Amino acid sequence: MKVTCLRTDLVAAVSNVSRAVSSKATIPALEGVLIKAYGSSMNISGYNLEIGITTDVEATVKQEGEIVLSARLFLDIVRKLPEEIMNIETDDRMVTYITCGKADYQIVGMSSVEYPDLPTFQQTDRIKVGAKTLRDMIRQTVYAVSDNNSKPIYTGSLFEIGDGMLRIVAIDGFRMAIRSERVESDGNTAFVVPGKTQLEVLKLLTDDDKNADIIVGQRHITFNIGSYSVISRLIEGTFLDYKSTIPSGEKTALVINTRMMIDSVERMSLLNSDRIQSPVRCRFNDNEIRLSCASAVGRANDVINVPIIGESVEIGFNNRYMLEALKNTDTDEVKMVLNGPVSPIVIKPVKGDSFLSIVVPVRLANEG
Repeated sequence: MKVTCLRTDLVAAVSNVSRAVSSKATIPALEGVLIKAYGSSMNISGYNLEIGITTDVEATVKQEGEIVLSARLFLDIVRKLPEEIMNIETDDRMVTYITCGKADYQIVGMSSVEYPDLPTFQQTDRIKVGAKTLRDMIRQTVYAVSDNNSKPIYTGSLFEIGDGMLRIVAIDGFRMAIRSERVESDGNTAFVVPGKTQLEVLKLLTDDDKNADIIVGQRHITFNIGSYSVISRLIEGTFLDYKSTIPSGEKTALVINTRMMIDSVERMSLLNSDRIQSPVRCRFNDNEIRLSCASAVGRANDVINVPIIGESVEIGFNNRYMLEALKNTDTDEVKMVLNGPVSPIVIKPVKGDSFLSIVVPVRLANEG
């Protein structure tokens, strides 16, 4: 293999692809990036047997070939090279020569034969969605994905497609986040995408008008984002019937400035830490919200004046769960709906149904 390319292009590609590389793998090749030079580009891949990321970099290919190089070492070298034009050449012994300006390196690579093939699959559905829209949808739901592997199905989000709508649902037993948008798809299907995969996709999505393609198979999924492809297994199993868990009543309701509520909950949160976790007590009554928090280090109180419709209620909640729900709404105002002290707190838009968040309450000490 013998190629010439731009250093900055390669740094960006290897940085992104390396996130799918195993740091400690039983197969040594998986700690590397696979480089394939054919035609007028280099294809660079990282794969950890769960997630694969691949992309193309424009290059002048003088001799075609393939090599696996240590991802960490290769990225460190390319970042430190002194000039923009760089050359990569390999010989029959898998020694790779990297030259740029007056700097040169010789590093030992591995045969591409040792690198596992990335999954290939038959497409069952295809969804086209704006990159910014997909970024917002994932960001506003992935926080509620479970990190508890005892129920693997909830370590991912449900992607539900029907009637030209894409709905993403994440749930971890303590909260739920739902985000809906119109997309280009005639399909009617549902599948569960691992949270880790979504976080990698999120890092590649940009704030522009370009579309992202989602290619769905029976057991795998590919996200095509610009020049990058992220391929991942899907999580098999039965996802919760989430619609049946959404409270249908509206005993207490209010519209509140999102920032005002966040600021107040954050003031209560100052008494909590990783070691100390006390619920925030919240009383909705007489057009005001009285918040309080008592922990081993002290006590805090705050009041928000806001019109409240319906019954008075006192409820407790985990401050972090409430803050994550509020911060991921992206709206100036939200509607909060309550149905008693032990029913989930619902947070949704003042108009429409583009998102819905649920926070399960914490039973307060003085409750029966």
